[in-house]
Order: sequence, then structure tokens, then C-alpha cells
Amino acid sequence: MSRSLMPEEIMETIHMVQLENLDIRTITLGISLRDCAHSDIHVVARKIYDKITQKAEKLVQTGEDISREYGIPIINKRIAVTPISIVGEACESADYVVLAKAMEQAAREVGVNFIGGFSALVHKGFTKGDDRLLSSIAQGLAETERVCSSVNVATTKAGINMDAVYLMGKIIKETAELTKEADGLGCAKLVVFCNAPEDNPFMAGAFHGFGEPETVINVGVSGPGVVLHAVQEKPTADFGTLATIIKQTAFKITRMGELVGRETARRLHIPFGIVDLSLAPTPAVGDSVAAILEAMGLEKVGGHGTTAALALLNDAVKKGGAMASSYVGGLSGAFIPVSEDAGMIRAAEEGALCLDKLEAMTCVCSVGLDMIAVPGDTSAETIAAIIADEAAIGMINKKTTAVRIIPVPGKKVGEKVEFGGLLGTAPVMSLHSYSAEAFIQRGGRIPAPLLSLSN
Repeated sequence: MSRSLMPEEIMETIHMVQLENLDIRTITLGISLRDCAHSDIHVVARKIYDKITQKAEKLVQTGEDISREYGIPIINKRIAVTPISIVGEACESADYVVLAKAMEQAAREVGVNFIGGFSALVHKGFTKGDDRLLSSIAQGLAETERVCSSVNVATTKAGINMDAVYLMGKIIKETAELTKEADGLGCAKLVVFCNAPEDNPFMAGAFHGFGEPETVINVGVSGPGVVLHAVQEKPTADFGTLATIIKQTAFKITRMGELVGRETARRLHIPFGIVDLSLAPTPAVGDSVAAILEAMGLEKVGGHGTTAALALLNDAVKKGGAMASSYVGGLSGAFIPVSEDAGMIRAAEEGALCLDKLEAMTCVCSVGLDMIAVPGDTSAETIAAIIADEAAIGMINKKTTAVRIIPVPGKKVGEKVEFGGLLGTAPVMSLHSYSAEAFIQRGGRIPAPLLSLSN
């Protein structure tokens, strides 16, 4: 940190915690599992369990100690590991569900709520390990509670692997069917990326990237309630002033996040990585990104002007965070998960927010179409087409985009699904009825854009 916190800053932070829902959303321990490779999958599973439980033994207790001592809520303690498609590639077995269960067992043992990294990077094609991982996703997520999966299908440099996109449409459908008793909840633990970051602390997309150290602490802060309060205090400010207010608020939030991250890393004797300063909403009243946009003057999020308001918010958050820390990373911006944001839920239920508008909003915010519930009879081709659209936005704009979509078995447009906790309530949204089947079945790779030739 550049300087110590002043007394007035400490009091302000206490106020934000007590009255404005400020919290550390997650401290995520990244662990490399590259040294767990072996030809026998059961040996790999044992090595995965042993390494995770050893490295993460004190993670939860350390987080609870810091939360109590500093008076700052730390909501989640999580783990991200090397993509399992790579860790398991030397195995002779093709069933990686065994490895998902080892991750689950380790996560339970150390007490974290989620573990990410049942993942593959297939933006230019598939290796043997990738194929095996992908074929194990649906079953792996159905047979575990805490394991999260992510698949990167596109990058700005490589283009979009449309074979992978189509396959992910099928996998999402299979995952929903295998978890239909829980309304397709397995799909809430599965995200499809373009330009996936290697240091993202947020689930379901966290994995421990190739450029990361043996272990690392990455922190994800939140704070929509704090930003909302700041915006509400200046109801007539012009946009330049409003941007400054949001930047100043993001600065304070980020400083708190880095303080917690560095202290966690110090106590665990491992490196500190980054602060992800994403505004991550919850279903709680007053903790909504949608409410911030409406406080700017929109009658309802989803109406005309929403994309511009979100662009201002996202940019100001990034600028404020970058001034507060030299180690900002991950996704960093504003999340717009429908089911996890009380304002988004309300707007979707009232018809103000549709999928097309959400897609437009993803051009200017973090990640993409997140926690979207759609009818259970939605085809794999339609889901793949939605993924392709979002990947195209990420590829062309050189940004991370993603899709976390849930075709809820047996549900139709207008119905609701209750996931509970931070996952919230998802209204089942309507989709276009026009088919993209012939388009998706072409296969191959959509080439990288001209702007990828930047060397």
C-alpha cells in the first residue's frame, strides 16, 4: 500500500460495512496442480486431494480471523486450481469425474464453499485431455456440490472455436438434465468464456493460470451498495462529477481489498496476486448494480440509456481501482448476473430487461450473460448461438465475455426458479424463436479479427 489508512478513512470504511453492504466477496487461493500428473488416475486424484488440503489447510481460519480482527466481512473462501484437462492428460483413464470428486472431497475438508478449475482451454482446438474433461463436465458437476467448471472457447488472437461452442451447448443441456431435480443447478457452476483471465477469483470461472506462481492469493471485492449510496447523495450531478464520485468510491473499496489480500497472503506465507474490484451484486436489497443505474436517472434498468449508464459505471470503477492499486486484475468492473441482483430480477420480471438488451450491456461491462434462466426445451443449437454471439463481442472488443445460462428443465417463460443464497431467483426469460441450427452446424473456427495482428 502506498500509505497507511487515515482515521477518517477507517471510520468511513466502518460506515460502509455496517450500512452499505460493503464486503470482501471472496479470498481465493490459487494452487498449481501441474506436479500431480500421473498415468494412474487414482494416483492423480490422491495427489490432488493431498496438495489442496495441505496448501489450503489454514485458508478458512485465516479469513475468519482477519474478518473478525478488522471488522470487514469476508463472505467466501475459495480455491482455484490448474485446469484439470491438463493435470489429467497423462492419465490412461478417460473418466475425469474421479478428479472432480477428489476436488470436492478436498474442498469439503478445508471448508471452502467452491473450488474452480474443472476446466479446459480449447479456443484453437482439443487435446486428448480436453476431450476427456469436456465429456466429464456434466456428470462431474452433477455428482459434486462445490466443484465449478469453465471452458474457454475463444480469444481475440485465436478466433472462436465453433466446434467447442456447439459442444458446450450440448454439455449445458446435459448438465441441466442431470441436475433437473435442482432446476438445472449444475449449470450455475459452469461458465463458457472468451478471453478468460488466469487470475479471476470469482466463481464459476476461476482457475489457476499458467503464468501464476505455485500458490497465490487473489481477492474479489464487492460494494454495489457503497457506490449506490454515493450516487444517491448527488442526484443532480453532471456525468463528469458523477464519474469522479464513483472513481473515489472504487478507490476506497479497492484499498480495503488489497489490505485484506496482503494480510491474508502474509499470514499464509504465500504471494499476494491481484484485487478484482468487480461490483458483484447479491439478491439483498441495497446491493444491486441495477439500482445504481436507476439512481443515475433511469426509470427502469433495461430501458433506453442503460448501456450508456453502465459504460460510465464500469469505466469509473476501473479508473478508481487502478489509482488505488498497482495489482488490479481478474475481471474488474460491474457484473450483471440476472438472478443475483434484486434490481435485475425485478426488471426482467416486469419485461423491462430482455436478453437482447443484456447482450448490448455486456459490450461495456465485465463478463457477459450471467445467471440467465431460459426455457428447459431450449435447444443445444440455440444455446450455442447465444454463446457464439457473446464470444464475438469479447473477441472483437478484446475483452473477457462469458455465458452462464441455465435451461431449466420443465420451466417455461414467465416462471421462476429459486436457487437460494447468493445465486438468488431467476425469472425464465424468452428467446428468439428463429433457428440457428444450420449456422451452428457449420463447425470450424471463426477466424481472429484483423485487430488481433497487433505485434
